[in-house]
Amino acid sequence: MENLLDARIGRVITSPIMVNTIFRDCGTSVFEAMSRLAAELGAINLGQGFPEALEPPELVEAAIAALRSGPHQYPPMLGVPALRQAVAEHAGRFWDLDLDWEREVLVTSGATEAIGDCFLGLLNPGDEVIVFQPAYDCYGTMIRRAGGVPVPVRLQPPGWDLPRQELADAITPRTRMIVLNTPMNPCGKIFDRDELAFIAGLLDRHDLVAICDEVYEHLTFDGRRHLPLMALPQARGRCLRIGSAGKTFSVTGWKVGYVMGDADLLAPVARAHQFLTFTTPPALQAAVAEGLRLGDGYYDRLRATLQQRRDLLADGLRDAGFDVLDCPSTYFLCVDIAGLDPAGDDIAFCDALLRQSGVAAVPVSTFYAGRDMRRLIRLCFAKRQETLETAVARLGAWREGGEGWRRAS
Repeated sequence: MENLLDARIGRVITSPIMVNTIFRDCGTSVFEAMSRLAAELGAINLGQGFPEALEPPELVEAAIAALRSGPHQYPPMLGVPALRQAVAEHAGRFWDLDLDWEREVLVTSGATEAIGDCFLGLLNPGDEVIVFQPAYDCYGTMIRRAGGVPVPVRLQPPGWDLPRQELADAITPRTRMIVLNTPMNPCGKIFDRDELAFIAGLLDRHDLVAICDEVYEHLTFDGRRHLPLMALPQARGRCLRIGSAGKTFSVTGWKVGYVMGDADLLAPVARAHQFLTFTTPPALQAAVAEGLRLGDGYYDRLRATLQQRRDLLADGLRDAGFDVLDCPSTYFLCVDIAGLDPAGDDIAFCDALLRQSGVAAVPVSTFYAGRDMRRLIRLCFAKRQETLETAVARLGAWREGGEGWRRAS
């Protein structure tokens, strides 16, 4: 059985074949490692963000119809017109953004590809990129592979407030861009208008670009709402805004993403896309176009359902004695394990938790460049009610001192 620690650290490649040092050294993603181990043990996987039973049936039927009717050849490199139009309309409908669908919208094979396209299209060797931590682990690796230098700026739990002075001090003559993930994975922070205005001022003052990862734009709770940085007039021409059908419609395996931005800013990003994936399956693009035009009721139900599931997991964990942080958005809870883990090693803690309780979580240290935030773990609540109830029961039994579950492989 693969040990999570081995997977997280990665294995040294001793082959004489020349390999890229960035990918050689990054190791296996902890998300993949936890999912593999959960599958091997038959555990409940609350580690990776796999939604359950949330896909809108209209979207699936639209994909089936598009597969039957075709076409099945290369669609336009920028994306099928129907989807690019729908992306622009959707941005106007929800965020009051005025986009030229022909020149300011690009369809990609998932949001991660979109992020990579932005870095490859805009960065030159030595350019510095400010990244707020905790940060999705692909950012740093992809920035380095594009020749850039990630510069971390840390947000602190439990409030995750923007450290304005630290951010301002991190900007140097080499700074090219800021990566802004809002709503923010893994902590659920939603940057407010004041914080966004401060960032917009920095973009303008220092001639910077913002890569705005907004894939959780619709997954906000308790009446809170997301505001895109691009919606601020001062930042409109300096933002590349990224969305994801996988997150909005709970079809993560479809890998359909989109980038919006000023035509001149988007052009080099489209060139990078051209030489990576070139395009995205046309049937899935057609289905997502229909999905983006679903009525407000769909989006309201999605938020309500996820809020109910969040509360089920959060309340159950709190009742069992876990220290659960506030979660205003995304579909992840953070749990503070400082009182449960005297060793201060969230990776080993998650490994032991999975084996002893039968529930997989993700160590939040993987979202930090220094791996030195060891007190938090992340759990996904975008699961069926019965899945969450079983997970709560197992974690509660584990918390009381018994393993409560055992399945050796």
